[in-house]
Order: sequence, then structure tokens, then C-alpha cells
Amino acid sequence: MDEHGTTTATTEVPKKEGGFPPFDTTTFPSQFFWLAITFVFLFTVLWRVAGPRINGAITNRRGVINGAIAEAGKARADAEAAQAAYEQALAGARSRANALAEDTRQKLNAEIAKAKAEADAKAHDAMQAADARIAGTREAAKTAVTAAARDAAIAIVERLTGDKVSAEDAAKALGN
Repeated sequence: MDEHGTTTATTEVPKKEGGFPPFDTTTFPSQFFWLAITFVFLFTVLWRVAGPRINGAITNRRGVINGAIAEAGKARADAEAAQAAYEQALAGARSRANALAEDTRQKLNAEIAKAKAEADAKAHDAMQAADARIAGTREAAKTAVTAAARDAAIAIVERLTGDKVSAEDAAKALGN
């Protein structure tokens, strides 16, 4: 209320002397003092407490990473050794399989040659037996034809001339 009895309402804060304390130049020396003490305190805490913990964590993590890298390198070397052993075993198996296949091929070729030789021998024996039968049949046929010719000659002479010719004479006349 003012002197006339009227009320005025305002939102203004009454003005104080000095302004915003951090910007007050009269308080700078005490602010610098407390800033230095806070800095030294925080630096000491970080240096003595947090620094070793952070360094320990970094060192521990570096050790874990280096251990994992070493383990991975060992696993890689083991895998490469296993791969080389596998390839060597595979090459050995291929060479054994090829040798076995070649051995089997040679055995089969030998058996085929033996069977062919046996078949050729049987065929040769069968041909000789057939030739002998043919020769025997030929001789029998020749003998039969000669006998038939002789008998026919005897019959023809007897019929034409009425004389009986002996079998030996008829055979001589035929040239046998």
C-alpha cells in the first residue's frame, strides 16, 4: 500500500546490492581459494583412489584381451595343423585307394587272361575233336561212297554184260 491507500502488486523482487555472487569481484579471492582446495582434493582422490582402480581395470582388460588373442592364435595353429593332418591323411587314403584299384585291376586282368586262355584251350580242344570227328565222318563217307561206287559198278557191269565182277576188280577199275 502506498501513502494514498492504494495497493499495487508487482512481481519484481526488490533489488539487492552486489548482484550475482559468482560475478561479484569482491568474492573472487575466496572463490579462487575454494576452487584450488576442491581441485587439489579431487585430483588427490582421482590420483590415489580412482586412478589405480582405472589402471587396474585397463591392465586386467588388456591381459584378458592378450590372453584371448594368444588362445585364438593357438587355436588357429591347432586348426591349421589339423587341416594339414587331414589333407595328408586324405592324400594317403587316395594313394592307398589308387594302389588297391591298380592291384585289383591287375588281378582282374590276370584272371581275365587266365579265363581267356582256358576258353581258348577248350575251344582249341573242341575244334580238334570236331576236326577229328569230321575227318572220321569224311573217311567213313569216303569208304561208304567207295563201297557204293564199287557195288554200283559191279551191278552196272553185271546188268550190261551179264558177267559178275569181283569186288577187288571193281575197286581196281575205280582207281582205289
